[in-house]
Amino acid sequence: MPPEEFRRAAAETARWIADYLENSGRYPVLPPISPGALTAQLPTAAPTQGESIDAILADFDRLILPALTHWNHPRFFAYFSVSASAPGVLAEMLTAALNVNGMLWKSSPAVTELEQVTLGWLRDALEFPQTWFGIIYDTASISTMHAIAAARERADPNVRNHGNSGRLILYTSAHSHSSVEKAALTLGLGQRHVRLIPVDEKFRMRTDALADAVATDLSQGLQPFCVVATTGTTSTSSIDPVPEISRIARQHDLWLHVDAAYGGPAAIVPELRPLFNGIELADSVVVNPHKWLFTPIDCSVLYTAHPGVLRRAFSLSAEYLKTAEDTEAVNFMDYGIQLGRRFRSLKLWFVLRYFGRDRLAEMIRTHVRWADQLASLIEANPDFEVCAPHPFSLVCFRHKSSDETNRALLDKINASGHAFLSHTVLNGKFVLRLAIGNIHTTWNDILSTWERIQSLC
Repeated sequence: MPPEEFRRAAAETARWIADYLENSGRYPVLPPISPGALTAQLPTAAPTQGESIDAILADFDRLILPALTHWNHPRFFAYFSVSASAPGVLAEMLTAALNVNGMLWKSSPAVTELEQVTLGWLRDALEFPQTWFGIIYDTASISTMHAIAAARERADPNVRNHGNSGRLILYTSAHSHSSVEKAALTLGLGQRHVRLIPVDEKFRMRTDALADAVATDLSQGLQPFCVVATTGTTSTSSIDPVPEISRIARQHDLWLHVDAAYGGPAAIVPELRPLFNGIELADSVVVNPHKWLFTPIDCSVLYTAHPGVLRRAFSLSAEYLKTAEDTEAVNFMDYGIQLGRRFRSLKLWFVLRYFGRDRLAEMIRTHVRWADQLASLIEANPDFEVCAPHPFSLVCFRHKSSDETNRALLDKINASGHAFLSHTVLNGKFVLRLAIGNIHTTWNDILSTWERIQSLC
């Protein structure tokens, strides 16, 4: 593409992005289409001759945009929000243009060193131990898998050569994210070696049940090796009792991994930091800046107190990757499965610098306050009930009638295009989830959604 053509198209695209970020609420959150609708509109084969960038951009507007679920929409309340802020978008543009690979320090020194510095900034803002080592992966599923692999390496150093012993046991809450079990599948541990520990009335892991499960496994000649706690579970945002879990972990030499993918950014807020007491006792922690720090997806940070163990689990350097700097520099390829690495720290660096810690804390604080206000409105309506504690910015609620009514209610609000909510099942009942976390969301977006939900009953 000639430089002048690129400049013109880039300027037009930048104008489009700015308009989209400013007015993303004008689109329906969920596209009113059926599976296969977009496929039917696209050619079955790539063009043999190149097409103009104008035609490509026009088809993006005409075909792709109407088929998108808009995660940047201010009334995207499903799952957990992953909103992209403008400084993060600018950094992504630069990342794509630079197209560097951070597999080695030598392959791009700035990628390695900026990642170390930026994760040091984030570590300090979260008040995590200064000795912790940080590395960026794509998502929390991959971060958690690497943490469990490190735990396995510590428990059974022979696993590199001999494979799994068939005796290692992993513990996690019945409300933990599915990525924990997926990690067990990926690492060859097997689901039958994963213990899903029951939860209490606030959906927190029961430490008495954990202690009993560990004792039972030990009595059967098995080897407990890792426990995964969560601060901000996916279903309800419940907070497992990390201090008590850590005591059991230390007693039995279990690796303690804490999934703070969603809730972790809230540790920036001083009055919320006590919710994370005990996290400093963990062996590893995952935090996702792409969830609640307004950094474009994907960007998941794994911190560990044992970088040497993580490196030992994955280091395997071919001759063509060896460099003279290997003994002095950090080579991130040694700390995970992947060799190629995107310049993900650039967008996090942009976001942390542009907003600053105080403004980030204030945005998160506001989201938590809005969740409290929404819960109060729900509790004031005799036909609805709040179904779980809401320590962060997720509110779980339901109409007090049947599951069928609540399913229909969810379908109606989502089909309206006004908002997008998701669901879970708590104590056998179908429950709606409204998760606040988008940088573009206002209180009016939340209030209008609640009013519409009431009107659909």
